[in-house]
Amino acid sequence: MTKQQKKERMARIVSVLEQLYPEATCALEYGGEPWRLLVMARLSAQCTDARVNLVCRELFAEYPTLDDLADAPLARIEAIVRPCGLFRTKAESIKAACTLLRDRFESRIPDTMEELLSLPGVGRKIANLLLGDIYGKPAVVADTHCIRICGRFGMYPVELKDPHKVEKILRELIEPEKQSDFCHRIVQFGRDTCTARSPRCGACPLEELCGYKKKNQ
Repeated sequence: MTKQQKKERMARIVSVLEQLYPEATCALEYGGEPWRLLVMARLSAQCTDARVNLVCRELFAEYPTLDDLADAPLARIEAIVRPCGLFRTKAESIKAACTLLRDRFESRIPDTMEELLSLPGVGRKIANLLLGDIYGKPAVVADTHCIRICGRFGMYPVELKDPHKVEKILRELIEPEKQSDFCHRIVQFGRDTCTARSPRCGACPLEELCGYKKKNQ
């Protein structure tokens, strides 16, 4: 496909997903508190959103404010977030990020990629999530669902797994104002239909826009 054909296909895919999932909601239940989204996104690395939501109910009940979490004993944060895996590294970066937000950014999530990447534990995926959800800016969150499914759609070789490369490709194919919501919708679609191991191709509303089934028959 040419780049223009890919853009046209993506526009149709975006339209179908909008009909399937009118509410493009984040799977992380952060209650509208930006700093909590940062914390939960950090915990979600190699962990399910469902588990993060469960763990953070306890974490935020015990430490309900940014200041509380910044001042919390590291050992206690580790104990609470242990079920999310990599708990020592995650706890350390969460505490450090909360401290930096309070001391350098006046307890406010920065609104630029450069500043967000200066926070401990924050990479491009988390930064894009924050820019899109908190500030409504164009942002492509290239998580595992997005990378897998858009490869199946033919936007790039399915072997491509580099999140930054995928982000750059999709930024050029999806209308800026649609990017953030598309990423939330593609996660839900990946859970409901286009799963990693057993995609439900026969029941897929996007089957005609995807070459995956034909290639694997």
